[in-house]
Amino acid sequence: MIHDLVAGALERAGERNSAEIRQAAGLVLGAVRADALVFTAGAGHSLASVAETFYRAGGLACVYPLYHPDLLPLHSATTSTAAERRSGLAAQVLAERAPGPDDVVFVFSNSGVNPYPVELAEAVRAPVVAVTSRAAVAAAPRRSPSTLLDHADVVLDTGVRPGDASFPADDPRTVALSSLLNVYLWNEVLAHVHDAARREGAEVPLWRSSNMADGDAANAALLERYRPRVPALRQSG
Repeated sequence: MIHDLVAGALERAGERNSAEIRQAAGLVLGAVRADALVFTAGAGHSLASVAETFYRAGGLACVYPLYHPDLLPLHSATTSTAAERRSGLAAQVLAERAPGPDDVVFVFSNSGVNPYPVELAEAVRAPVVAVTSRAAVAAAPRRSPSTLLDHADVVLDTGVRPGDASFPADDPRTVALSSLLNVYLWNEVLAHVHDAARREGAEVPLWRSSNMADGDAANAALLERYRPRVPALRQSG
């Protein structure tokens, strides 16, 4: 029923962001060359996109997910909404590990107006790639003096309608597309990074599926390399 709707949204996002995808891939490849990290951040359902970037089969091993438990709806739905609107939380999260100039930061936020993503993008001293919707930012009520767009070096525009719902077309009530488009744009960046690295003979640190016969062995060296710098890769307890 929604195949054409989704396929069209993906096609338009790819066309709309063709130059920006290459720019974002260049920033990621620069971080890989510098043996730096790619930080990813989001709040609420944008954390689904952060999860997609981290410890994922075929994904970058040099990813540092920025996170606070209050931001996840699975812990408490109302708390997560309040947390992304709370000024100062970004500074608290960055106090644990702030990105450096060789790193790059991806901030996923559909509306791009709440204090957490805005203050995070404003505070970091690394290039920022915003994955957001310009239309949603324009329509959302302001909760910060600026928006995520104001602090981004590269903007990947999902084109999602204000409110996220996309179906039915004449009165959208359901079928939120932001998560799907976030993941699509992230994977477009990864594909461009892979091809650019291959052309120059560089190696990109990529995870293998741990459910393949050789997965654990292939990932062991990456875990040893990045565990000291990425706390979420360490064993709990």
